[in-house]
Amino acid sequence: MPAEPPQSARQSTSQPTQQPTQQITVSKVAIASDHAGVAEKARLVEWMKGQGIEVLDLGPATDDRVDYPDFAAKVAGAVTGGTVETGVLVCGTGIGMAIAANKLPGIRAANVTSPEFAALAREHNDANIVAVSARFSEPQTNERILATFFSTDFGGGRHAGRVQKITDLEAGPVGHDEETASGATDR
Repeated sequence: MPAEPPQSARQSTSQPTQQPTQQITVSKVAIASDHAGVAEKARLVEWMKGQGIEVLDLGPATDDRVDYPDFAAKVAGAVTGGTVETGVLVCGTGIGMAIAANKLPGIRAANVTSPEFAALAREHNDANIVAVSARFSEPQTNERILATFFSTDFGGGRHAGRVQKITDLEAGPVGHDEETASGATDR
C-alpha cells in the first residue's frame, strides 16, 4: 500500500513563507506542472515573485488531467533555448516530470526532496531543472528547496568532467573502456 502524504503536503493552501537566508542569484525561471501540481505551482509562482524572480508559467492553468511529459518538455525547451536560466517542475512526486525533462538534450533535471539534495544537484551535477513533489513534500520544504537550488553554484573542478560525461551520453551509449572499467581515481 503506498504511503499517504502528510495532510499539509496534500493541500497547498498555506501562504508563502519569509525571505530565504541564501542569496538567490537566479532572475528568470520557467515553471510548469501536471494536474496534481497546479495548486502548489501557483503557490510557488507567488513565492518566487516575492523573491524578485521573473516567472514564466508554462501551465497548466487548471487541474484538468494533463500529460506531464508535455509540460516537462515546455520547461526544458525554455531552459535549453535560453529563455530562462533554470526551470521548476511540480507534479505529484516530481519523478515523472524529471524523467521526461531528462530526455531532452542539455537538460539535467533532478527530482529533489530536501534542500541538501538541491545543493548537491547544483554543486555536483550542474542541474538546470528542479522537480518537486506537490503531494509528499511540505510547502515550506519546497520553498527551501527552490531557495537552495537558486542560490547554489556549480562546483566545477572534479565534477566538471563527470557532467561532461553526462552530456556525452546524449550522443548515444559509450563503450566500455579502460577508464570506466577501472573506476574514477579522483573521487
